[in-house]
Amino acid sequence: MGTRAGTGRMGLPGGGGRRLGGAHAEDDMEGIDHPSGRQLRRLIPYARPYRGRIIVALVLTVVVAAAGLAGPALAQIGIDKGITVGNEEVLLLTVAAFVVAGLVGWAAGYAQNFLSSWIGERMLYDLRVKLFSHFMALELGYHERSPTGRSVSRLTSDIEQLNDLVTDGFTSVVVNGLTFIGVIVILFVYDWRLALLSFAVFPFLALGTAWFRVNSARAYRRTRESVANVLTVLQENLAGVRVVQGFGRQAPAREAFRRANADYREANMQTIRLSATYFPGIELLSGIGLAVVLWFGAIGVLDHQIEIGVMVAFIGYLANFFDPIQQLSQIYDDFQSSMAALEKIHSVFDTTPKLADPPGAPELPPVAGAVDLDHVTFSYVPEHPVIHDVTLHIDAGETVALVGATGAGKSTLAKLIARLYDPQTGSVRIDGHELRSVRLGSLREQLGIVPQEGHLFAGTLRDNLIFGHPGADDQRITDALVAVGGDDILETLPDGLDTVVNERGSGLSAGQRQLIAFARALVADPRLLILDEATSSVDIRSEQRIEHAMNVLLEGRTSILIAHRLSTIRNADRIVVLDHGRVVEQGSHEDLLDQDGRYAHLYGDWHEATQPMDF
Repeated sequence: MGTRAGTGRMGLPGGGGRRLGGAHAEDDMEGIDHPSGRQLRRLIPYARPYRGRIIVALVLTVVVAAAGLAGPALAQIGIDKGITVGNEEVLLLTVAAFVVAGLVGWAAGYAQNFLSSWIGERMLYDLRVKLFSHFMALELGYHERSPTGRSVSRLTSDIEQLNDLVTDGFTSVVVNGLTFIGVIVILFVYDWRLALLSFAVFPFLALGTAWFRVNSARAYRRTRESVANVLTVLQENLAGVRVVQGFGRQAPAREAFRRANADYREANMQTIRLSATYFPGIELLSGIGLAVVLWFGAIGVLDHQIEIGVMVAFIGYLANFFDPIQQLSQIYDDFQSSMAALEKIHSVFDTTPKLADPPGAPELPPVAGAVDLDHVTFSYVPEHPVIHDVTLHIDAGETVALVGATGAGKSTLAKLIARLYDPQTGSVRIDGHELRSVRLGSLREQLGIVPQEGHLFAGTLRDNLIFGHPGADDQRITDALVAVGGDDILETLPDGLDTVVNERGSGLSAGQRQLIAFARALVADPRLLILDEATSSVDIRSEQRIEHAMNVLLEGRTSILIAHRLSTIRNADRIVVLDHGRVVEQGSHEDLLDQDGRYAHLYGDWHEATQPMDF
């Protein structure tokens, strides 16, 4: 393991940081400084399944260290007992012992490196899987608050940063630690006076190491924080490239990325400057210690107080004495960077899902779909409620449309019914079951959501259509497409259901993506369906097809519609009008028009806005 000038490696950049607009997203570790020992102890559960192989690796590590320490002692025997006295037999045995020690060290080193890498890669695999599972368990609010780039960083660059630590870092500590201790003992056995002279550089070494430790810990934490900015800016601008190009904002986007990249470069340069100062300093102290020993040792040899072989062995061990220090210092360099990454990873694990199931939570049985909100109040920010004391009953099988101006609370109310959030006060029940008292997964299995933009995942069209019902066969998929009026989509795709769909459905029109989203919901056959602005992203012609698909999808299930286009909800069984988080009106389309209230004004404004203009 060679010494590097710096370890600010340019892996996958990631994590939360500077946004396109120039503001900084709050970093999830700002102001947190967890002890390294605690961080390392939290890796123990990932090593426990491989403890048998770890024990074997440690035994091999001892063999590697012993084989490395044998060299100078064999040289001393070969010189003093063989060359000096002319004993060829001892010399041949010494040479043979050299070869055996080398072969044993090579074989043990190969096996130890393989085992260490095998264990480390599986630990990282387990950690990555557990971290992703934890991300999936965190509530929607966490993901809405945290930039996607930050989450991607935790799963990529931060875990990758641990690679050196878990694959060979720990075994390197054992090898070099054993070598260091063994050399100290051997040096005192050979000549305690020369040993004490060698250790005269220790105070300077301790001061330099303390300085490096304090400054490198701070520098590597800054590196992990600044690398987070890069992926956030990258992810946001690539995801929003259509908007960036549409507004001609390529230059500001490039400047934002340049600034984030410059911050990362400067943070890396700080670690490089520290390493460039510290590691050559170790080399200098090593040279000074060796020069002192060489001078006084040579005097001892000339005065016939020290044998030449002992002097050669002493210098050999002295080189082995400073080499472990250099290696351990380099490991500490990597260790600091790994600890900064580990802090970030554990900060995610320390985020407790707010929608966790209570202990022993029962399954939600198959539901008819009756929904009750009882005096529900909810706020995203404390003391700023967006839903105020709402009480609402929805019959099983009823189609209810939520209507109101932007910010009235329509989508928030739907999220509460889907238990994407929990209310601060009040309760939400389905068929009389309080949602917080049943297993969340059993609710989601009976729930379907069609968002404003039909999100499609990278994979085949079939994969997307069976997303909510993985066991569905092709006949069920095709029937669903036909039912929603999307069967012609198959005719336009080269490989039908096996056509590969790009991420987010690029290559398909907005109307096609939305029809596929409707068919996906129909394949899942949920008891409770939420359509959140499902027609807002399509044109009028496509909207007619979407409305037909909606009629098919809504039949026989409890449905909640959210729409700005009031034409899509006129046929709802009931329309609930929200204003600033409160229910102000409810009834059928005709009844609400007759009341000439809030809904009538909304409908009048919409109707006027959709009339063709005279030129």
